[in-house]
Amino acid sequence: MSKRFLAHALAAVLFAATGACADEASVKAAFQAKFPKANVERIKKLPELDLYQIVVARGEDPIIIYTDENFRFMIQGSVVDTKSMRDINDDTVKELTALDFNALPLDRAIKKVKGNGSRKIVVFSDPDCPFCKRIEQEFEKMTDITVYVLLYPIEQLHAKAPERSRAIWCSPNRLKAWEDYMLRGTAPTAKGDCTNPVADIVNLGKSKGINGTPTLVFSDGTRIPGALTAAQIEAQFATIAGK
Repeated sequence: MSKRFLAHALAAVLFAATGACADEASVKAAFQAKFPKANVERIKKLPELDLYQIVVARGEDPIIIYTDENFRFMIQGSVVDTKSMRDINDDTVKELTALDFNALPLDRAIKKVKGNGSRKIVVFSDPDCPFCKRIEQEFEKMTDITVYVLLYPIEQLHAKAPERSRAIWCSPNRLKAWEDYMLRGTAPTAKGDCTNPVADIVNLGKSKGINGTPTLVFSDGTRIPGALTAAQIEAQFATIAGK
């Protein structure tokens, strides 16, 4: 047996061993070496794809990348399971952005009950956000629902929203003050100088990566940003009921 053959055989063994030892930690190290400023939230091996899924944190819109065990190539984009026709990325985003519904400060929300109130939903809402006003109109079309409104003013977009939120909270009837403003355009008249949870809720939302309003949280923890229609909310409730 020639020395050259032995050298090639040894190289092949070493290459195989290197590949076999590839794991999440080594893939993460290779990725971070290339992109040191990236905030890697998770790396997970997907055996059915024989690829690693890398999630880079970016609030409600994480970046999802796929790579081989040697970090030779990167793929970014939709990955569709042809059996279910679901985008794996959508499932990943839902999993990563899910919130513990019962851990949210429901006692510091404006509570609206319609019908028997059996279906529950939380909405982070800015009183001066036009899309928040739109979703309030959609809630009006629904029944058998409990809506917990967490006041979440985004001052960078709406300078008076924090003041407005405090005034609504400090009103004698918070729900009436909220609906008067959101549905009828009647501004609250309370001073807004009472003890209120607005700043705490803003801090909570920021810590959870909520960067837009409205943001909905369903009872199973699913988080969906944007002004959904009543039909879309009903569809999500149906999905939860079918789980």
